[in-house]
Amino acid sequence: MRGPHNIWRLIRTGATFERSGAMREVLDGMEAPRSIRIAVRVLAWPFRFLGYKGDPSMPPATRALTALGPAYIKFGQILSTRPDVVGEEMARHLRVLQDKLPPFSVEAAKKAVEAELGLPVDELFSEFSEPVAAASIAQVHRARLRDTGELVAVKVLRPGIEKAFRRDVDAFYFAADVIELLSPASRRLRPRDVIEHFEGVVKGELDLRLESSSASEFAANTANDQGFQLPEVKWHLSGRRVMTMGWADGEPLGDNDALDAAGHDRRVLGERVLQLFLSHALRDGFFHADMHQGNLKVAANGDIIAYDFGIMGYIDEYTRRVYAEILFGFIRRDYKRVAEVHFEAGYVPATMDVDEFARALRAVGEPIFGMDASHISMGRLLNYLFEVTERFGMETRTELILLQRTMVVVEGVARSLHPQINIWEVAKPVVEDYIKQSIGPKAVLGDLAKTAAVLGRFGPRLPGLVEAILIRQAAEPAEVTGNGWVGRIALLLAGAGLGVAGAVLAVMLG
Repeated sequence: MRGPHNIWRLIRTGATFERSGAMREVLDGMEAPRSIRIAVRVLAWPFRFLGYKGDPSMPPATRALTALGPAYIKFGQILSTRPDVVGEEMARHLRVLQDKLPPFSVEAAKKAVEAELGLPVDELFSEFSEPVAAASIAQVHRARLRDTGELVAVKVLRPGIEKAFRRDVDAFYFAADVIELLSPASRRLRPRDVIEHFEGVVKGELDLRLESSSASEFAANTANDQGFQLPEVKWHLSGRRVMTMGWADGEPLGDNDALDAAGHDRRVLGERVLQLFLSHALRDGFFHADMHQGNLKVAANGDIIAYDFGIMGYIDEYTRRVYAEILFGFIRRDYKRVAEVHFEAGYVPATMDVDEFARALRAVGEPIFGMDASHISMGRLLNYLFEVTERFGMETRTELILLQRTMVVVEGVARSLHPQINIWEVAKPVVEDYIKQSIGPKAVLGDLAKTAAVLGRFGPRLPGLVEAILIRQAAEPAEVTGNGWVGRIALLLAGAGLGVAGAVLAVMLG
């Protein structure tokens, strides 16, 4: 139900932030203007008694988000990777949202496992621990397989989690509708589409069979990646609400003291996190879209271990090429080309001026180069980018939401490991390699070969397709005359000829 009753949920959200003290902390951390702080506090204060009390032992922001529920916790997880946006202290407080939330009982977990797998826990596992990590969606138990003695991680969904998410998502939809109604300028950002996309992601995360499938595909794609490991899925011990994987031994990526004590080079780890993400996104078009510190460990040999595959991102090959060209243009400081790519992809309306857009992009990119990353205010940079997109009528690209969000998260993780990291310098070799492989003469020949392969599969049907076109043309009303049918056949034959030519070229050059 996405009606006005959700107003109550939104009021309680603001009231909870005010009652817990999180409102002041969030506004201070984000360095909000004084006028905004006063307006927000004045509006929220009269309703503070309606807010959830939460756990007084937690820091204010963490207390408010955990009291409000799983959807809000997800938001807090993202902010925990952005100390440059919310401040170092709040980012540290929010980091407990990644895997240190209050767990549910081991008895409830065992009942869920038995219900899902159809056998008592004692018959499957010789050991089944108390929760070792608890996040917004599920919690993890360390267990030992009874038949082989292998250590595994058993992930179990929280009881009633589906209902809790449905309630919050309904409130988000209502908020998006109100925003679009009261602020027509916000419609270009398509807030409702953004929430719809978020809902789809969450639904996928609430079915652990899909997560198992994602983990399996991701493992196949990254099998040859140096310095990267994934635990193995135990399919016979996994289902909709339970997922079992090999146990991952290592130091948490968010514990800098432990990493230093183990002798790991945090600068190398930070660069590797960024490069692995870009490689997966550009090379495979399939990437881990929840790469915060709670889902990453460092093995004894220095390999990064990723787990928790509930949120994975996919982008098609064309979009990957556009994204790579934009990144490459920024790296080369070729803002005119970056602007042209935006226009060619339809990201900016054709009625806008490409040169003016290039100048606006230069104002975004230039402050980055030649500067220590710790001197860049990502909050101010994002604010300026918002102004640029509004000025040039860009709409939110829902297919890029996960990519953009994950880039922000991964950059935050890398910066927490090595504050002076420069994302552009680290990204350059990965993007350049993708450009060489996917843009240029070699890529054109590859595209032609793929076209030829498709036409080859449909070759036996081409005569029938041409005949069907002729019959359909003959059956059309007499007034539809001219050479339309000739044009259709010509286009079909031209496409076939182009495909054959591509196949010949591919064979000759192969």
